[in-house]
Amino acid sequence: MKALLFLTMSLMGLLAVLVAARPAAKSRPVVAGRVPVVVELFTSEGCSSCPAADATLRELAAAQSVPGVEVIALGEHVDYWNRLGWKDGFSSPAYTARQRQYAAGFGTGSYTPQAVVSGRYELVGSRTGELAAIVAKAAKAPQAVLTVATSGSAAQVRVSSVPTGTPATEVLLAITESGLASQVGRGENAGLLLQHAAVVRQLLSLGHVGADGTFSASPPLALHTSWKRANLRAVALVQEVASRRIVGAAAVALKSE
Repeated sequence: MKALLFLTMSLMGLLAVLVAARPAAKSRPVVAGRVPVVVELFTSEGCSSCPAADATLRELAAAQSVPGVEVIALGEHVDYWNRLGWKDGFSSPAYTARQRQYAAGFGTGSYTPQAVVSGRYELVGSRTGELAAIVAKAAKAPQAVLTVATSGSAAQVRVSSVPTGTPATEVLLAITESGLASQVGRGENAGLLLQHAAVVRQLLSLGHVGADGTFSASPPLALHTSWKRANLRAVALVQEVASRRIVGAAAVALKSE
């Protein structure tokens, strides 16, 4: 009996040594609270099918109903609808260009309303159930560890690490404003009061993550006087340069001055 007990303990000790010596598995870092997942909605006030998608994203971000996930909404208004009867005051060619980058990767054309989840998946933005399911799926991917904060007229963005094997990445900073609406006078949505998901007011590239997986910057906040500071958020993104996959995100409300 003593010999059997000794043999069992020896085998257990050997197993412990082997487990300790095995390389660590690549897994998603443990992040306190919810996993941030970015949903970009490419939309336009001139598109009759866009209001439903805006409502879907607005409600998903407000309810935060996907378990374990923080949905970060980015409403990016494209400008290619502007020639069709109504000029969207929130539109920018920069968001049209960003959508075209995604379209090239997905092998799709640019269309509205298009939702892009974590730069990994795309779908029609008004498909509520499918959007929630894809958000939950995106949350399972490895995540970068980063923080964003604001103080006075500057933001502070810091990346502590990126997932093992991540190719070249850049850090972006978006300023979003919620609570925006427009009374549309012409075009497909003539006569409608459109309520928007968080509108991207500004989107800046801050630079590239270093070879050691870290990054730090304190960019100034160039805020327009017409923007309501109480409704503004700063959103930091870590995005792969080639694939456009978003591997990390963080968001914070702007502090009052």
